[in-house]
Amino acid sequence: MAVQAESDKEMITVISDFLEKGLAGNIVSMFKADPTYYPLVGEILKDERFAVRMGMVLVFEDLVDEGVPDVSRVLPFLTPLISAETPPFIRGEAVTILGMIGTAESLALLKPLVMDDDPQVAEIARDYISG
Repeated sequence: MAVQAESDKEMITVISDFLEKGLAGNIVSMFKADPTYYPLVGEILKDERFAVRMGMVLVFEDLVDEGVPDVSRVLPFLTPLISAETPPFIRGEAVTILGMIGTAESLALLKPLVMDDDPQVAEIARDYISG
């Protein structure tokens, strides 16, 4: 099990570094080819680098726009990031991805966030729910 955890850490670093360099297209291709990368999204969104977090949002924007069927597989890995204990800048990115996915399940996760303590998170949730 430790080998898998180390392998995940390495892949998170690789994906994050690609995103920081503006290579979101490469990551989109990776996610389309191998949906086993979805569990890494939660950790990638915790990155302190704005370019990495924004890159992950762009990856999901492309995946959704292209109609990739497994995109909702990320929901269990985003759900922990929308709790009040999560810093608002991370919560906001997770809310954005959930909103872009736009399934009944992902939008249901956003409903409590329309009253979030952070006004920006609440606004993002409201925008996606009101459609």
